[in-house]
Amino acid sequence: MTPHNASDDSRWSNLDRPPLNAAALRRALVREDSLYSAVDVVQRTGSTNSDLVARAVAGKADEGAVLVAEEQTAGKGRLDRRWTAPARSGLFFSVFLRPAEVPVARWGWLPLLTGVAVATGLSRAAGVDTALKWPNDLLVTVAGEERKAGGILAERAGADGVVIGVGVNVTLRAEELPVPQAGSLALAGAVGTDRDPLLRAVLRALEDWYGRWRGAEGDPAVSGLQETYAAGCATLGRTVRAELPGERSIVGEAVAVDGDGRLVIATEVGVQEPVGAGDIVHLRPA
Repeated sequence: MTPHNASDDSRWSNLDRPPLNAAALRRALVREDSLYSAVDVVQRTGSTNSDLVARAVAGKADEGAVLVAEEQTAGKGRLDRRWTAPARSGLFFSVFLRPAEVPVARWGWLPLLTGVAVATGLSRAAGVDTALKWPNDLLVTVAGEERKAGGILAERAGADGVVIGVGVNVTLRAEELPVPQAGSLALAGAVGTDRDPLLRAVLRALEDWYGRWRGAEGDPAVSGLQETYAAGCATLGRTVRAELPGERSIVGEAVAVDGDGRLVIATEVGVQEPVGAGDIVHLRPA
């Protein structure tokens, strides 16, 4: 067996997974009229969300700061679930937003807005049809089967800010998947897996949707967000089981996403029950 060499961990050790070009990303995204104020790329960190929340709370990040990691060792999903992937195999990044014009009651739309932006950017740049699983998963089709290829996590950052974290599997091979139900853009037949244009496309789509939503003071109907999210949401029209704390569950057809971003489930007895992302432990097919 060949002994491990420290040089194997160099930035060129895996040539089919080249490093991101931080300088080019800054040139493309950080402009005078842009949302983005900074783009930093780090080789390795525990969680870009944790790092950027800490920066924001300490007053060391402006709105539009973007933190990207080539590798996350403690990436976070919803409810403190873990997200792991090989170095340079995906997009792992966080964005600091400060939506001052939007009432805090509407900030729950930010993960859904980010899902629309990620799906829009990836469909343009990777040529992959993506769907959204409420509230925060990105789905792709691999060999005729829907699989999770990404996730979104929103965390408060001080009194007036939110950090949105995104993780997307780009070049993961089948043997590298953390669970068999996972997927990646490459496995879904992406026409391009160069992460630089993928990240630019996603961040530009996020800037566009965030601008529309802010311009409408967070109104999901006026901004077009509610309609667009529903059109891309694979959960709607399906029979689901919403597992809630205390071993309670609701079974029925997912019929809508309401004005508060909650999933509306029509039960067999004819009751329509809205379920918020913060209330749910798991959402599964019934």
